[in-house]
Amino acid sequence: MHLTRMITVVGAHAEGEVGRVITGGVFRPKGSTMFECMVAMERDSSWIRDMLLYDPRGSVNAAVNLITPPIDPRADIGMIVMESDYFVPMSGSNLICTVTVALETGIVPMAGPSTIVRVDTPAGLVEVEADCRDGKCRRITFRNIPSFVMHRDRQVEVDGLGTIRVDVAYGGMIYVIVNAEDLGFKLSRDEGRRLVEIGERIKQASAVQLPSVHPENPGIHTINQTLFAGPLFRDGGVLASKNAVVVSPGRIDRCPCGTGTSARMALLHARGELKVGEAFKHLSIIDTEFQCQILETAEVGGVAAVVPQVSGRAWLTGISNYGIDPEDPFPNGYRLSDTWFR
Repeated sequence: MHLTRMITVVGAHAEGEVGRVITGGVFRPKGSTMFECMVAMERDSSWIRDMLLYDPRGSVNAAVNLITPPIDPRADIGMIVMESDYFVPMSGSNLICTVTVALETGIVPMAGPSTIVRVDTPAGLVEVEADCRDGKCRRITFRNIPSFVMHRDRQVEVDGLGTIRVDVAYGGMIYVIVNAEDLGFKLSRDEGRRLVEIGERIKQASAVQLPSVHPENPGIHTINQTLFAGPLFRDGGVLASKNAVVVSPGRIDRCPCGTGTSARMALLHARGELKVGEAFKHLSIIDTEFQCQILETAEVGGVAAVVPQVSGRAWLTGISNYGIDPEDPFPNGYRLSDTWFR
């Protein structure tokens, strides 16, 4: 065996969503903040993302995360999230996978049944409480960065759909949020391909018609995903809803989506439908769930915001060492439109 660029990756999934975690073979990119590190990695080392996520070593239904030493002195670890089309400031499911991997592989020691892990992300410091028993991380609960509405009750023109009503909100990524019932969706598994096709169109139209820039970090300025929001209902007295997030270049998030959940909670609070401290259960298209609440209100660059708490579980699936044979014709991988869409 003759392989170069050897990288160790621990496989994991959070409530069904695959989030692989790099634990060896990659140094932290240069930068004075984790956001600068993310920008540097996307600019100079995107081959790592391509190698691990594109065919023939990866697949469209995964993300990959790099555990790094933190820059923020308050943090225990740093994290950079690489999705198929974007390096993103924050991802809830990937945070859950990353912290679970860090604890269960010993990168961060378990400190009793309630272990606090502070993660330096490009979006800011995120505090995590891990429920740990018998060497296993049972549940991850994190206090997300402040989340807020960027556009509310706006009209956009979408090819093939005409004029539709949307909202745009930030929860670590920027989401365009659409009422699923308005477009005839029930958010069932058999609607996945159609949700992807429509969701990508909505995202592209909204990105052009509704410029969305973070008020404190102009480097965060792209609508990353489309969130189809199901109707609100009560489950045992707890406010609940189903959702489906379309992840570019075209697939459905298998979990309820942590940053999307945060963005939606900000929107629900702005509408007076979710109170501070009120429990909220967010379901995925495969009926896995995140248990959530708004901890408090906040302000970001003069914009009213909320501080969400999201709780979910992850499971490790294996450990792999990836490399490149010098004679391999696809050292950085490739994408084919049968599964990658574009």
